[in-house]
Amino acid sequence: MSQAQSQSTKLSNPLATRLRAGEVGLALMIKHARTVDIALAAKTCGFDALYFDLQHSTVPEDVVAQISAAAVQTGITPIVRIPEGGYGTALRLLDGGALGIVVPDLVTADDAREAVMHCKFSPLGKRSNAGRYPHFAYGAVPAIEARNALNDNTLLIVMVESVAALENVEAIAAVPGVDVVHIGSSDLSSDLGVVGQNTHPKVIAAIERVVAACRKNGKVPGMGGLSGGDPKHYELAIKLGARFFSAANEWSLMMSAGEERVKMLRAVSRG
Repeated sequence: MSQAQSQSTKLSNPLATRLRAGEVGLALMIKHARTVDIALAAKTCGFDALYFDLQHSTVPEDVVAQISAAAVQTGITPIVRIPEGGYGTALRLLDGGALGIVVPDLVTADDAREAVMHCKFSPLGKRSNAGRYPHFAYGAVPAIEARNALNDNTLLIVMVESVAALENVEAIAAVPGVDVVHIGSSDLSSDLGVVGQNTHPKVIAAIERVVAACRKNGKVPGMGGLSGGDPKHYELAIKLGARFFSAANEWSLMMSAGEERVKMLRAVSRG
């Protein structure tokens, strides 16, 4: 086996591996971190993925690319939520090291097909070839091997965040090239008229519908927007069948730990 061939076979996506094994995948959302040590810390904590939120943060693309390239070599999956319609961003960051794209605000199966077109190589999509990739440590991997390995290891995660998208979820889940159908519980609960009520019957019915659509089409159901809530919300979502979660963001974890430390020290100081 040539060096190039051995490099191509080494490419892996730990999040995809866990999900394909039927297990629960957990991502740490990144909203503020700017240095590659976050990849090491997340791996040590046991997260499967880093989830860069470029829809709701100001983390620059070049920072995401640097951390993604390091994360791939560290053994943690870098995925990126792009701004609405940000397929130029998706291509640059896939070329820069990402192994997954999260597409917000999809409504129709045609929207999902457009996402596949931009994020997957042929025959699934029409992603443009970049040459050498950080995923292979910039080794000279033959184009067909690189494209096949990247297609096999790149997750396309589409978000259901509205009633309109929920009504089309069966068709969305049926689109070849979509890997995960991810419920944005904050926006969806708002659109359902039950803001933040993640155990409301309307939200539970929505989860059940997404899970059923995913099971029918061999896709993974996911859910976000629970990290600030009761752990029982995760328990319920997992019981209903969700298997991919944006489990926390680095800022909320720091704030939570900071608040607990201050609370403990105040109590000790008062004797």
